[in-house]
Amino acid sequence: MQSARSVIELKNVRKTFGSIEALANLNLSINSGEIYGLLGPNGAGKSTTVNIICGLLAPTAGSVTVAGFNVETHPLEAKQAIGAVPQELALYSELTVRQNLAFFGRLYGLHRSELEARIKRLLVMVRLEGRDRSIVGTLSGGMQRRLNIAAALLHKPAIVLMDEATVGLDPQNRANILEIVQSVAAGGAAVLYSTHYMDEVEQICGRIGIIDHGKLLVEGTLTDLRQQAGGKEVVTLRGSFDPVKAAAAFTLRPTEAIIKSSLEEIVLNLQGAEGRLTQLLSEAARAGDVREVSMNRQSLESLFIQLTGRDLRS
Repeated sequence: MQSARSVIELKNVRKTFGSIEALANLNLSINSGEIYGLLGPNGAGKSTTVNIICGLLAPTAGSVTVAGFNVETHPLEAKQAIGAVPQELALYSELTVRQNLAFFGRLYGLHRSELEARIKRLLVMVRLEGRDRSIVGTLSGGMQRRLNIAAALLHKPAIVLMDEATVGLDPQNRANILEIVQSVAAGGAAVLYSTHYMDEVEQICGRIGIIDHGKLLVEGTLTDLRQQAGGKEVVTLRGSFDPVKAAAAFTLRPTEAIIKSSLEEIVLNLQGAEGRLTQLLSEAARAGDVREVSMNRQSLESLFIQLTGRDLRS
């Protein structure tokens, strides 16, 4: 594996659309060989960040460097270092697998012998060997997703941007793609991975950044994020509740909180939860009926809700 070096650098990046500030002094650095999970609610600034990295949007202020090239002063060199895997498939469904890859390879300027070698290698990597003559429109959704990744890797990019790479897929196909993503990073590329699936981020991302209202709220490993949130435990009470009564039912310390309250579920962020279980159940009874209780170390999803005040799809 290549030694780690920063290949994406955003320094004090601002982006405004009229009076709307989409990004506010965003600083971000991603290293080669790293899978970086970028999370945020809809409208948080994720797409704006990715579009600025790709050179599709110009920052209002600040600088963006991709593989050593400033995206504003050297846009062509910067774009050549990027492989993008969009949420929507970027394939020609009436062409074969090989024809798709050959077409994109020629766009990247690859010559015949080099292109053929890369197509052969990538078909093995994405588990489509033997399907090179198949019409793309006849492939399963998982196969098309894997082909979409292969098309982005033809030119050996230093940076791979992945947006919802596994959306709509079954668990087996999701697992296959996650293995491919890990292989891409193991080969030395920096991967910026954006998804709504928290379990995927927990599984493959070395560092995680949570963005909201254009600001990077926290950044680090999952352990780092838990420590920044206070290292508490999460207690989930399931049953039937009155959310208004729940807000007043619990005796919480200043550093503790109700991080979710609905008709079916109350999620508490607490310290020393195990020793307080009897007390919690008694307090919960004032808000409704408890049918199930679980205690866990703080999940990425609960951290996210605690930090942003909303779930990932809100």
